[in-house]
Amino acid sequence: MTEINLILINGKITTLDPKSPEVQAIAIADGKVLRTGTNDEVMKLATPTSKVVDLNGRRVIPGLNDSHLHIIRGGLNYNMELRWEGVPSVADALRLLKEQADNTPAPQWVRVVGGWTEFQFAEKRLPTLEEINKAAPDTPVFVLHLYASALLNRAALDVLGFNKDTPDPPGGKIVRNEKGEPTGLLLATPSAMILYSTLGKAPKLPVEDQVNSTRHFMRELNRLGITSAIDAGGGGQNYPEDYDVIKQLHDQNQMTVRIAYNLFAQKAGQELDDYRRWTEMTFPGDGDELFRMNGAGENLTWSAGDFEDFYEPRPDLPEKMEGELEAIVEHLAEKKWPFRIHATYDESINRLLNVFERVNSKQPFATRFIIDHAETVSERNIERIGALGGGIAIQHRMAYQGEIFVKRYGAEAAQATPPVKKMLELGVPVGAGTDATRVASYNPWVCL
Repeated sequence: MTEINLILINGKITTLDPKSPEVQAIAIADGKVLRTGTNDEVMKLATPTSKVVDLNGRRVIPGLNDSHLHIIRGGLNYNMELRWEGVPSVADALRLLKEQADNTPAPQWVRVVGGWTEFQFAEKRLPTLEEINKAAPDTPVFVLHLYASALLNRAALDVLGFNKDTPDPPGGKIVRNEKGEPTGLLLATPSAMILYSTLGKAPKLPVEDQVNSTRHFMRELNRLGITSAIDAGGGGQNYPEDYDVIKQLHDQNQMTVRIAYNLFAQKAGQELDDYRRWTEMTFPGDGDELFRMNGAGENLTWSAGDFEDFYEPRPDLPEKMEGELEAIVEHLAEKKWPFRIHATYDESINRLLNVFERVNSKQPFATRFIIDHAETVSERNIERIGALGGGIAIQHRMAYQGEIFVKRYGAEAAQATPPVKKMLELGVPVGAGTDATRVASYNPWVCL
């Protein structure tokens, strides 16, 4: 007889079985469900060593999957970051910033990266640079505001060596005072690369601390109900070098979130070379049920990236995009690799689908592709995604950027951004996720 490790009774247990959507009790053995039913039905399986937990009417759900999470990159930095999720005021945020700065040893920075918006604060505004410098006069501070801007205190400017002679990087702007000296405000106009590259200059944790940080991040996700995630790669997340920490945790049987990871092309102009190299190194499904390779993306080529900074007008993708993307998608289709691609705007999605349809006519897709984000996708393009066997991964970025979107595109457009109901009505597979950690919160309940 199978030894029952755990029995939960007197609960409201969600089964996702249409014939019996809610039960009172559940029996678990070796991580698998053995039986569900009434207390009496399940308790018949109990042995003297079974752990029995009385739920007293509490709800139990299956573990949640985040279909788009930057968990591997986020884990490396989790211990260093100050999170402003749910903080009710600028005053409270600054108090937490001061506490974090006082507790941060040199040469580390305080980093506030994602999960907050100025509209959550009672003051309905960002903290000022003067306030940030007063809260943390000596410890470098980097505050990321969506993919739109970043706030650096004077200590961070000094460490970076930013001065009046520092040129603006391509696609970004260093805001300066009347003397030409940097104020600490960085603007993504229109590219977020200035934000990525500046954050990337901050000191990393030692490897042993990256391992500890990743374990803490996974446990935090577990606390919120996440038991599996699809990692969408990310800027600065090179394969295979930056996967050593998560691989170490896997090899030591210390993973508490199952991860399927996608491979994200890092260097503009070398994306096809990367995918040719990677398709010789690994394959979709390589690994096991806890840690496996999942396919390509979410960045296939930098020329196809339409970053969602609603403070800025919608970007037009360059003319070279189609040619670069088509060569990569042809290679992935030939190798039978699933892929996903970042696309916010319907105008971008339309051009991407033109490429996908051409490739599919020559080399039919044997695996699924995913459009990530799709905030303004049209009904016609949803139909085209479905016809090609694709799916859509949606997130809750409008919870953080909705007011900005309304100001630019209007309240009526925001009513269907993204048009989730239409996606479901048309039968296209839809996955929910957070896209955490750099803009939205990793909390799945905010997303849901």
